[in-house]
Amino acid sequence: MKLDAGLGTEGDYLKGMDKTARATEDLGFAGLWTSETKHDAFLPLAIAANATHEIELGTSVAIAFSRSPMETAQTAWDLQDLSEGRFVLGLGTQVKAHITRRFSMPWDRPAARLREYILALRAIWGSFQTEKPLQFEGEYYQHTLMTPFFDPGPIDHPEIPIYIAGVNTRLANLAGEICDGFHVHPFHSPEYVRRTVIPAIAEGARKSNRDPEQITLATSAFVIAGENEERATEQRESVRAQISFYASTPTYRTVLEAHGWEEVGERLGTMAREKKWREMPALITDEMLAAFAIEAAPDEIGRALRERYEGLIDRVALYLPFVSGERDEFWQTVVESARASGRT
Repeated sequence: MKLDAGLGTEGDYLKGMDKTARATEDLGFAGLWTSETKHDAFLPLAIAANATHEIELGTSVAIAFSRSPMETAQTAWDLQDLSEGRFVLGLGTQVKAHITRRFSMPWDRPAARLREYILALRAIWGSFQTEKPLQFEGEYYQHTLMTPFFDPGPIDHPEIPIYIAGVNTRLANLAGEICDGFHVHPFHSPEYVRRTVIPAIAEGARKSNRDPEQITLATSAFVIAGENEERATEQRESVRAQISFYASTPTYRTVLEAHGWEEVGERLGTMAREKKWREMPALITDEMLAAFAIEAAPDEIGRALRERYEGLIDRVALYLPFVSGERDEFWQTVVESARASGRT
């Protein structure tokens, strides 16, 4: 298993990126992931690629449907070339409201559309690498023109891994069929991964005669790891609130179903519609908190991660943003703990 870092989205997001990337590599993290909420997911990785030499760099995730496959293909190609083969393209669908109302882009049959999107990416990259004519015609995307003036040409590391993110079985199935990895949502439990994610990936893999072990599972883990009891209590309530938010959304109900907690999700959904945000965390019991989060001292996090995810998850980051210069001692302790537990 690999220990990764997740980039925060506050402060000097781009201005301090070179320093942050070097810090993650120097500490010994295996990978650095960016997200796409308040900022673009790709831009910081261009800076990180120039500032580092070994650490893997990936998007967790970039929004697929806000961009055409050609735009994503070009950006990924450049990042793969710049990083000398260290880039991982993580894609997500987002939800209908954001795609149609925030990005003003089409939305229908997201799993089918994402499947075709990925096939289009690989067709485009194949054209870049071989300089053969581009000919991809699908239901949603058609790419049939590539002239030398617009062709970036071959690179040394043309095989770009594609991970996708999801919660329900359809996207996990797709990951098993045609992807290199699957981002398990931070709102998860080991039981949910065993009962829902792994079987769905295996089913998809069978469609393509693939070994499901070839698909990398990555996630971010909710962690309560305060340096003292006051800090731990503060983190505990923060995580409880975050879990209540996710659990209130129908999309994530399948996670609760793995534990028989659907009724709690329905009650939280009602409270969210009534905007009772402050009352919602009280519905997250200590049992639920233990199912969805790890609580351990900083120097025990590595052992706790191994015990929770060994045999389930291949790479994990903490659901805490890494910022160089903030909590440096904590992060050093976490990495040393992970190294001592056998994680890399």
